[in-house]
Amino acid sequence: MRYLTFALAKGRLANKSLDLFEKIGITCEEMKDKDTRKLIFTNEELGYRFFLAKANDVPTYVEYGAADIGIVGKDTILEEGRRLYEVLDLGYGKCKMCVCGPKEAKEKLKHHELIRVASKYPNIAKDYFYNKKHQTVEIIKLNGSVELAPIVGLSEVIVDIVETGATLKENGLEVLEEVCPLSARVVVNEVSMKMENERITKLITDLRNYLENKEK
Repeated sequence: MRYLTFALAKGRLANKSLDLFEKIGITCEEMKDKDTRKLIFTNEELGYRFFLAKANDVPTYVEYGAADIGIVGKDTILEEGRRLYEVLDLGYGKCKMCVCGPKEAKEKLKHHELIRVASKYPNIAKDYFYNKKHQTVEIIKLNGSVELAPIVGLSEVIVDIVETGATLKENGLEVLEEVCPLSARVVVNEVSMKMENERITKLITDLRNYLENKEK
């Protein structure tokens, strides 16, 4: 039996995912060792292999078959645009992708003015403004502290993930438009889905059943 390999986005998503796997009988004791320097963890009995990766890299590992299954946020799936199957919404890590800025920027959005948009997610921003709003904008890619952009005059608005909105509020910004809801998703390599269909389908079914029963 070949290993089924999982790529998990580092951080909170990985921890939640491992908790969820335990609920359906998939454990990996090696991963619980906080001091380990191992990169790949295995459950020999079940034939599963796990590794942690940067969120942005998870879809890449899955598309190229280095991982059969990945768990990553919807934001990363949309931004990376990789060829893979998105098979299940796990319902945690919920937040929203939004257009944010100072109150006065709302008028510029309404009248489809040519504005600058700063974002860590240029592809999502481009798709939203060009394909959904049909508004021509200049998109500026930033790698951190996107909220700074409208404050220092780099852009009129930003496109970013919003959980509570507290950071926006503290900096005189607000949500102006919602782009899409986000949460953790299960993605599967296209070839793996055919070659390991039975095992992968069972795993997805077990996860779905657990999540549905939990909601009842």
